[in-house]
Amino acid sequence: MTFHAILGPRGLERNRSIDIAPDGTIRAVRAGNAPYDGFLAIPGMPNAHSHIFQRALAGVGEEARGRDSFWSWRKAMYRLAGSITPDQLFAVARHGYARMLRGGFTHVAEFHYLHHGPDGDRGPESTRAVLAAAADVGLPISLLPVYYRTSGFGNEDILPEQRRFAHASVGDFLSAVETLGAEAAGVAPHSLRAVPSADLVELVVGVDALLGPESPLHIHISEQEREVEACLAALGCTPIDLLADTVELGPRWSLVHATHATAAERTGVRSAGANIVLCPLTEANLGDGIFPAREHFLAGGAAAMGTDANVRLSSIEEARQLEYGQRLRDRRRARVATQGGAGAVIWSWLARGGGEAVAGSRPAGSRVGRIEPGYRADLVVLGRDAPNTLGHELETLMDAWLVAGDDRDIQAVYVGGERRVERGSIALEAEIEVGFASAMREIWS
Repeated sequence: MTFHAILGPRGLERNRSIDIAPDGTIRAVRAGNAPYDGFLAIPGMPNAHSHIFQRALAGVGEEARGRDSFWSWRKAMYRLAGSITPDQLFAVARHGYARMLRGGFTHVAEFHYLHHGPDGDRGPESTRAVLAAAADVGLPISLLPVYYRTSGFGNEDILPEQRRFAHASVGDFLSAVETLGAEAAGVAPHSLRAVPSADLVELVVGVDALLGPESPLHIHISEQEREVEACLAALGCTPIDLLADTVELGPRWSLVHATHATAAERTGVRSAGANIVLCPLTEANLGDGIFPAREHFLAGGAAAMGTDANVRLSSIEEARQLEYGQRLRDRRRARVATQGGAGAVIWSWLARGGGEAVAGSRPAGSRVGRIEPGYRADLVVLGRDAPNTLGHELETLMDAWLVAGDDRDIQAVYVGGERRVERGSIALEAEIEVGFASAMREIWS
């Protein structure tokens, strides 16, 4: 495939041809000439954090009731989690994953904690529903089974509404992971309020033996001020300090949100080579706060993008929310940017971090997040004649897409060199929409 330009490792490169090997990886990137297969090809965006069942929650729990917060929203989430069936989950997940592809996401790390049946009975049906949905739409998935055992920093027993998530012990959980075989890409200890320190140490040892010492480990951490306060009250330290004192942080670790990390904690995360996963639309929706992304970026920190609760499924809207959050905080413009602009810089930073967040996944697969030899040929193609980039030349097109664009500006999406989206259209779209609508009516009737 040949493009007028690509967003490569050194920035925008004109007149490039991408040679793709039979296994879907990039074999070479070389000079190319017209005819072109598109105007600008940029790396497909890895989605480093998704709870796909929460797609069904969009629009629910928005009314003001007392002192609304993340914690009142969580009650609505528990109602959904306690009732959704595997068939409904398949329909919701298939719709969500199709929207991800349309929105420029070409890989998803699914932080999967809806393990058991609605009544708490054990079985693989919910997990199989998620995997089948991703396969049906052609979205590569890194399944991260979640370990969840307690309901607070004081080792409190799980709540009744959490029984669908929980396992009785690390051994119980690892047995379930072993049953998944190669379908388990890594593991996600849910949070430090859900995983006691002793369990976390045992979990990492078990994961190393079962999946390998490079398999990814993702964890929710320091998302809410109340979470930080509770950890300080119970244990005398913050969640991030507790994590760093309990395990050896490194590139395999992805800290999801880290919204309220201190400057010293962020320095420690960067020194360890760990990743931060930012979910700007969800963090805004839940009123979490604003992570200091500008400071993290300028200090050379790694960051990835996630859609988390999946209220909206658009890569460019996540990137825009990230940049605008920094502008609102600082009351200044161009925060995550260089003299060359913001759009290409933010995209490259988050795509590269997303690739790092899923590196080491099982089954062993191609690297993602860059247009380079050896990486999977995941591409998002932008047009110069699209609604929000019309009239722009290469130098300003990415900035125009960042501040004014949407999914309509995506001409095509490729996964492993195969076209999955063509001008907003995806295979089975009508069937997927009908199934989702039916499931939503059943869930909320």
